[in-house]
Amino acid sequence: MKDKTEKAGEQPPTVDERYTQWKSLVPVLYDWLANHNLLWPSLSCRWGPQFEQATYKNRQRLYLSEQTDGSVPNTLVIANCEVVKPRVAAAQHISQFNEEARSPFVKKFKTIIHPGEVNRIRELPQDSKIVATHTDSPDVLIWDVESQPNRHATLGVNNSRPDLILTGHQDNAEFALAMCPSEPFVLSGGKDKSVVLWSIHDHVSTLAAADQGETKSPGSGAGNSKPSAEGPTVQARGIFQGHDDTVEDVQFCPSSAQEFCSVGDDSCLILWDARAGSSPAVKVEKAHNADLHCVDWNPHDVNYILTGSADNTVRMFDRRNLTSGGVGSPVHIFEGHTAAVLCVQWSPDKSSVFGSSAEDGILNIWDHERIGNWEDGASREDPTSPPGLFFRHAGHRDKVVDFHWNVADPWTIVSVSDDGESTGGGGTLQIWRMIDLIYRPEDEVLDELDKFKSHLLTCS
Repeated sequence: MKDKTEKAGEQPPTVDERYTQWKSLVPVLYDWLANHNLLWPSLSCRWGPQFEQATYKNRQRLYLSEQTDGSVPNTLVIANCEVVKPRVAAAQHISQFNEEARSPFVKKFKTIIHPGEVNRIRELPQDSKIVATHTDSPDVLIWDVESQPNRHATLGVNNSRPDLILTGHQDNAEFALAMCPSEPFVLSGGKDKSVVLWSIHDHVSTLAAADQGETKSPGSGAGNSKPSAEGPTVQARGIFQGHDDTVEDVQFCPSSAQEFCSVGDDSCLILWDARAGSSPAVKVEKAHNADLHCVDWNPHDVNYILTGSADNTVRMFDRRNLTSGGVGSPVHIFEGHTAAVLCVQWSPDKSSVFGSSAEDGILNIWDHERIGNWEDGASREDPTSPPGLFFRHAGHRDKVVDFHWNVADPWTIVSVSDDGESTGGGGTLQIWRMIDLIYRPEDEVLDELDKFKSHLLTCS
């Protein structure tokens, strides 16, 4: 959705005006949308495995967190989500939602009492019922969410016991977290300026030590603001030093378990190769003009890496030509946000498409192949639209802290915003799919319109 009101010399619309405009266009722009008002804020949302397929909808696990005010414990929530199939929901149904209600399509299935707030959730691609979480401590916690018992979140209840605790950070590691696509490897970054690598399989050799009571996290005391969780520990396979400030995000190369990248508050993008030691393989200084918050590596074309920053931009780098004169040399700079970019993610379906969300409450969908293509409808209809931008999800009313493309249903996205102050709730979870006329090739759309016209003539 493009904001037509933002013309030269005009004031941009307020959040409420933008939201009202967006809501009126929902039946036109979306194939399906579910709006779920959260009781507590959530900083992360992820799709789990699909477990049931039916005629009109599929059922799938959904992972999210509850960041409470201390009156009840913080939790990791496993929900069952009904995902309506494409071209099933009626426009009337899509348009009728209440911002203050909880969606009937999202039902809580299980609650895990989490030791501390859940800042980040990541699922293991080889087995998506295994998830890793970051909290305000140096450790990474590993959970088998299917075997974990369901717990009631009441004041004073004991924390759930993680299946594994990954140790190695010397200071809090709060956000940077990734799982490897090909091996059961986990990657993390933290305030100790380090990137740490583990293999979940290494727990077999450490179980004996855990049985002897060695469950404390070695080196976890410094900067630890909350008590460590209890459980069997796994020590790091590698600790990688090269950043000069907090590491904010990490990502594996989709084609290699030994190659990965990281970004941080030092404005650097670093590429690493574990086979070559613990020093950077390539260090891109000044990748952005401010702190870097997020990074993603293209699963279809491993030459392309996305970064998002507090300078409000998304940048796309080609790893074959990362720098120019010692400074980051992006292939393109995407300028469609008005506040810090918090999350970037490539589409699992199309190699040139990705999403970006920011503190401006917008989730933008881009296609870098449309840049410079003046046949592109967005460029033709709205020359003020940033190059490559073809959809703007404006359903959130404050910062969109996380989103996740659905691999099982590639154009369906779950997104979560920390908008409790503006909505009167704890935050907003939305599951949505744009209408396919927006992203399908133009010749397909025209062919379908011709068929529709022919059908009308036949009926008349």
